[in-house]
Amino acid sequence: MPVRETEREVVLTHPTDDTTNVHILKYGATVYSWKLKSEEQLWLSTAAKLDGSKPVRGGIPLVFPVFGKNETDEYLSKLPQHGLARNSTWEFLGQTKENPPTAQFGLKPEISNPELIKLWPMDFLLILTVELGPDYLKTAIEVENTSCSKELKFNWLFHTYFRIEDIEGTMVSNLAGMKVYDQLLKESYVDKHPVVTFNEETDVIYQNVSPERAIQIVDKGVQIHTLKRYNLPDTVVLESVG
Repeated sequence: MPVRETEREVVLTHPTDDTTNVHILKYGATVYSWKLKSEEQLWLSTAAKLDGSKPVRGGIPLVFPVFGKNETDEYLSKLPQHGLARNSTWEFLGQTKENPPTAQFGLKPEISNPELIKLWPMDFLLILTVELGPDYLKTAIEVENTSCSKELKFNWLFHTYFRIEDIEGTMVSNLAGMKVYDQLLKESYVDKHPVVTFNEETDVIYQNVSPERAIQIVDKGVQIHTLKRYNLPDTVVLESVG
């Protein structure tokens, strides 16, 4: 079957190639494994917990309603780093397509982490869609403000960790000329380098990147991933190990 559900997770397998699959943990609705022809595409920490005891380090954690820590908003400032979506068990809503296999997950206050939703008492509905193609993975989020009176302030981020064997031979292209906020230096500048390289620790946010720019990850001269975005203006480039 293209979509298989267990108590802990949902697995999508491509109907034309059973070595191409994606595993989505219900806790956090976190994609923690994506294989193309048996080759793992995502990085997962050796210390990652998949038992629902803590957010998964690696894969594609979902960041909502705050990226990092908010120090100014009355309610967002009370939440831990990256909010509550990755700390809550999502509802599996079912399969929506057979080919490419597609599944949806939902989160609302009633099923969110009870301790965290007390800190951020907002009304919302999140619908996550995961689609597995023969050579691609597509994720999409719908955010609905279900309150008739309250404004919904939020950040959303697909915090994707790609698996790279040798980071020194890897580059990210098509971001030249973009405004950057460096989270390590705590300063902004325009990146004039033709490519992003990883000769030192990297944690930067490229701001207002046009969706027309297809960001490419190149490993030893070979393009291994092309990132296409819609309605997600900023792009984070982060090097992570461990």
